[in-house]
Amino acid sequence: MLQADQEEYSFRFSYPPEVNPADHPPATGDSTWDQSPSFWEEPPSPISKSPWSSHVAPELCPYTGLMGALVREEGHVYSLAAGAGGLLYTGSDSKNIRVWKNQKEFSGFKSNSGLVKAIIVAGDRIFTGHQDGKIRVWKAPARDSGDHKRVGTMPTLKASIKSSFNPNNYIDARKNRKIKHIDAISSLSLSEDESLLYSASWDKTIKIWRISDSKCLESIQAHDDAVNSVVAGFDGLVFSGSADGNVKVWRREFQGKGTKHFFNQTLLKQDCAITALAVDPSSSFLYCGSSDGLVHFYERHKCLSHAGVLRGHRLAVLCLATSENLVFTGSADTNICVWRREGANHFFLTVLSGHDGPVKCLAVGDDGGAHSGGLDRHCTVYSGSLDKSVKIWRVSAQTAAMYSRPGPPFQRDHRNHSATHGVPSSHNKLKLKRVPRIVQK
Repeated sequence: MLQADQEEYSFRFSYPPEVNPADHPPATGDSTWDQSPSFWEEPPSPISKSPWSSHVAPELCPYTGLMGALVREEGHVYSLAAGAGGLLYTGSDSKNIRVWKNQKEFSGFKSNSGLVKAIIVAGDRIFTGHQDGKIRVWKAPARDSGDHKRVGTMPTLKASIKSSFNPNNYIDARKNRKIKHIDAISSLSLSEDESLLYSASWDKTIKIWRISDSKCLESIQAHDDAVNSVVAGFDGLVFSGSADGNVKVWRREFQGKGTKHFFNQTLLKQDCAITALAVDPSSSFLYCGSSDGLVHFYERHKCLSHAGVLRGHRLAVLCLATSENLVFTGSADTNICVWRREGANHFFLTVLSGHDGPVKCLAVGDDGGAHSGGLDRHCTVYSGSLDKSVKIWRVSAQTAAMYSRPGPPFQRDHRNHSATHGVPSSHNKLKLKRVPRIVQK
């Protein structure tokens, strides 16, 4: 793996003395793990290298697999988001945000900042988080003109100037940092009512922004190391995950006409970095991916008690996504694992394999690709990778139910074929250590 790629997700791999790296080769190309049982072996898709093409009629068969791909020489793909009307937004280190529709390039817009680390869509507004610590706000066109216009920046220029001339800031320089991130933005999330925007940064803070006027309401010194993910959850709770190995819970409280967030509890504390967080659409579970390849999950209706661990990857989990009762986990091992939740139990369904580099971001389309109806349900999943490509996948619940495998090659509970609810012993996992980041100008 390239050194630049390792630095991008803020840690590096180091093996304990008793583990031989040759015994644990990383996945490359279109292959799955070398030591996998035969039930993991699938014939390669004939469209694995096709640009944004669809060769399977979804309505004719319960197909699960690759539907199309986009490869552009614009650098690594770090972020993507699915918008209304079948739009897909992709961000890379080229400073360009590309807009796609019906598997074709629809539009695009460019900022003058560093790489695009996070994208989130709220109605006709698109928020992008950047390497320079700023959030750009864009407005989608009212018609099909495809012209997206930049309508603001967080913090606003007025707020930045006002803060710089505040006499108190000359006494304590740290106060001037309240409204501005001083390192790369790593994650964005919207509150349940979409009135607030949460931003996480490598500067160890979380900031809360009021969307109506782009004002920074709060700045929380949340962790002792880079904050890799933030997600607004349920019951007024906000979750943050950091390279310090902690998942923290923050409680939103209304105070008069305003709102304030207070520390609630530390949900998870471990040596491995927390790399991704996600809440399922039913707001019943919180998922926490980490650099040891595990995904811990917690149940809302049991006071956020630890409900289990998903074990599907041999390298770091870099991104998570959910759709109804399906969970998608993307990893540095180049694979995407698909899980189905039934009650509190999670069952491994399949692996989406086709990327040649770490899977950095995932999104589930809201363009009508998700359909309810038991086994007839399917959804469209988008994945962005450090191999400079975006791939489109179709996941059918019917296919998964018909050909559901007992599980990936990891320790399982053979009584119900669900993921084992425990943490593997230290000699079975790779140790990872965080290294200083190189900020890209």
